[in-house]
Amino acid sequence: MAKDPICGMYVEEREDAIKSIRFGKTYYFCSESCKEQFEKPEKEFKTLKKKIIISWTLTIPVLFFTYFPIYLFTKYIVFILATVVQFYSGSRFYRGTLDAIKNKIGNMDTLISLGTTVAWLFSTIVTFFPNIFLTKSIYFDTSTVIITLVLTGTYMEHLMKRRARDAVEKLISIQPDVAHVIIENRIQDVPVEKVKEGDIILVKPGEKFPTDSIIIEGITEVDESMITGESRPVIKKVGDEVIGGTLNRTGSVKIKAIRVGEDTTLSKIINIVEMASTERVPIQRLADVISSIFVPIVIIAGLSSFIFWYFIGKIGLTFSLLVLVSILIIACPCAMGIATPAALIVSSGRAASNGIIFKNGESIEKASKIDTIILDKTGTLTKGEPELGEIFTFNYDEQFILKLAAIAEIHSEHPFGKAILNKFKGVIEFPEKFEYFPGLGVKVIYRGKRIIVGNKELIKSEKIPFDKYDYIEKIEKNGGTALLVAYDQDIVGIISIYDNIKEGAEEAIRDLKLMNMDIYMVTGDNELVARIVANKLNIEKFYSNVKPEEKLKIIEDLQKKNRKVAMVGDGINDSPALAKADLGIAMGGGTDIAKETGDVIIINNDPKNIAKVFKLAKKTMSKIKQNLAWAFLYNIILIPIAGGLLIPFYGPEIYNILPFLAAIAMAFSSTTVVSNSLLLKRVRL
Repeated sequence: MAKDPICGMYVEEREDAIKSIRFGKTYYFCSESCKEQFEKPEKEFKTLKKKIIISWTLTIPVLFFTYFPIYLFTKYIVFILATVVQFYSGSRFYRGTLDAIKNKIGNMDTLISLGTTVAWLFSTIVTFFPNIFLTKSIYFDTSTVIITLVLTGTYMEHLMKRRARDAVEKLISIQPDVAHVIIENRIQDVPVEKVKEGDIILVKPGEKFPTDSIIIEGITEVDESMITGESRPVIKKVGDEVIGGTLNRTGSVKIKAIRVGEDTTLSKIINIVEMASTERVPIQRLADVISSIFVPIVIIAGLSSFIFWYFIGKIGLTFSLLVLVSILIIACPCAMGIATPAALIVSSGRAASNGIIFKNGESIEKASKIDTIILDKTGTLTKGEPELGEIFTFNYDEQFILKLAAIAEIHSEHPFGKAILNKFKGVIEFPEKFEYFPGLGVKVIYRGKRIIVGNKELIKSEKIPFDKYDYIEKIEKNGGTALLVAYDQDIVGIISIYDNIKEGAEEAIRDLKLMNMDIYMVTGDNELVARIVANKLNIEKFYSNVKPEEKLKIIEDLQKKNRKVAMVGDGINDSPALAKADLGIAMGGGTDIAKETGDVIIINNDPKNIAKVFKLAKKTMSKIKQNLAWAFLYNIILIPIAGGLLIPFYGPEIYNILPFLAAIAMAFSSTTVVSNSLLLKRVRL
């Protein structure tokens, strides 16, 4: 059974079912009305707004003329006004009921259309054939108020969804409409949806990248804030990937499309957020089961109450019908149906605007139960990109040492080499000969002289005299790596390389501790480096020299102690651990969005967002529980009242106003759930 993403009712996944495909996922609906609301929310929103305006415009005089009849023909005027509301404003409920009958299910539209039709039909008979029933009372006010209030509640739900999905809609709107595709040395403007993988595209300064691509010519600064949340521009050069929808700020570049259409990062993010806001979470299963059988039970309860009060209670046909109407109205499970989706939609939108993507609704519930967190060091707590620290020089200046190191590393692909090349700002000359020694360093010949850049083992193997061990010890004690630079058989300098702590990592650990999380750090680095990082971040428990497969054992041991474990890693080499944990949180740039295996993705790589995941999840689950509690309590208390509980105390005359009060109570219930969910937008993260 599938679930209608709009109203929450169960629908059979049949071939002839009402369905729609969006971002590659098939959604099933209980009615054409729900499908149209899903596919064309803006059109549905405008139509709904128009119907509400007409409905309120006509309902107010209906109420006035019902209680303050001015002249003899007032009841006919009320009939005309109420009929317009019943069959124009209320037409969506009839369409929904027909679809429900076709699908052999009961939905909320069924209850509303039955209840209002009974009230309207009864009042119409009394208006034109006053001698059939003993009463002369009409209840057009009840039917019009019910329809008007339900439409108003639906309008509020629309409004809530529009506001909650602002973050996703911003993502959708940032993709450009046209791409400057280079075809046979000529530039042709092509609609973005027609761009093919492999197309060469020109992107000018101030334009957005049309699709996920790789730069093949030029250098520029890119504003990725709409995707990653990172406010600072990122320098992109040949070979770097760019994300579709991000802004090219400074240089004109040529790019090659590598992902198009639904495969782009932007589409993946939108799809994930859409799925997260419509997926069921475990806590909703009870509500789902009740909702799926609720409609037929309510109809049976209404008919049984009608029969009881008419044949046994002897309160007459009029009041017995009003008992039926009251039950159908007050039992409408609108609040129950939107209790969970409303909170998930707001939460998913709030998360997306903070650079956090919950892959599904269940991830939110799992995150709310976590009590233990394992943090990978490299790329999560540290930058994962080596940076140069202090440079110790012997007989030469710092620039000369950097120049020698850059010449030696010009052909190297090692991260240390790249760090040196990024630091050196001068013109780099190429060596005549290059040799690479894995795990040790490099050796080159430059202008007939030998340059060596590497660790002390490489220097020793080359028989170069060295006695500066105190410098190496100082660097290693601070958690760095020492690269020795030798020139023409002499040590001329020592370069320190560090994997620095990420900005925000200390704040992240502090916030996690305030949430009483049990925190562990794991790393493949040696114990000295691990201890230095752990001490800097105030992490008491850590594992060093850990291989990727050993992380699984650590997680399993904690799970055997009944701990709920979250693993935070880079999403690629930590994939097994992310999958094994109760919750996997992948720290990854936007371009890796399609490859991540975690339940949660932090696309801006900001460690502070780790704590935000758990804060938002706990607040969301709290709201869902509050919503469900209210919805259940509402139905448990009010259905017996609608069924006649007050008759022994106030007599059947209470039903002159009870259907009207039932409509207000039903609308109030849905409004309460929506309003409570919207409070998630104000939660401090």
